[in-house]
Amino acid sequence: MKRLLVLRPEPGNRATVQRAKAMGLEPLPFPLFSVEAVEWTAPDPLGFDVILFTSANALRHGGDQLAGLTALGALAVGPATADAARGAGFRVVMTGEEGVEKLLEGLPGAQRLLHLAGADHYASFRQGIETVVVYRSVSLEAPVIPPGRFVALVHSPRAGGRFAALIPNRARFSIAAISRSAAAACGRGWAALDVADQPNDRALLALAAWLCQD
Repeated sequence: MKRLLVLRPEPGNRATVQRAKAMGLEPLPFPLFSVEAVEWTAPDPLGFDVILFTSANALRHGGDQLAGLTALGALAVGPATADAARGAGFRVVMTGEEGVEKLLEGLPGAQRLLHLAGADHYASFRQGIETVVVYRSVSLEAPVIPPGRFVALVHSPRAGGRFAALIPNRARFSIAAISRSAAAACGRGWAALDVADQPNDRALLALAAWLCQD
């Protein structure tokens, strides 16, 4: 059986490693980034109808200024982000299961959205969104990968691009990507490359378990 490389930053890395172990897989923590807060100024909540969270990192690193925005109903990209939003005092009005584009599809076009995001956010969801950066990802020095065959869990396009840059000889690596954009960032030449049927950790690990079989 192939082993897993878990590329996402903490604390998500630890959570994925624990889930993988519970499934009988052999995960190796291999975080490519750490996440840190940046200085930001909260806009006037009266200028918006709802607030959009596409990562729980915005809630972990948003700091005290989040409290001034809790009157806004929150849109969360997935259940884990929704839990983090509720923990920060937000009322979650909608939780996605199939990525942010699907989450936003049914919203009225006139709604004014505030998106609290990372410095490397994907900005072209739709018109009418004001994005404020509240955290950033910082590259870590990658450890040496031991011999053997691995399945790399790619949770974001940025992780896919960085992992591809680190791995010139790709034949012993398979890629399990959380989205099509994450898969595209990995490029070609891998032993296998596949996309989870839903953009969440549970579906990604199910795909990885299949790819780990010899």
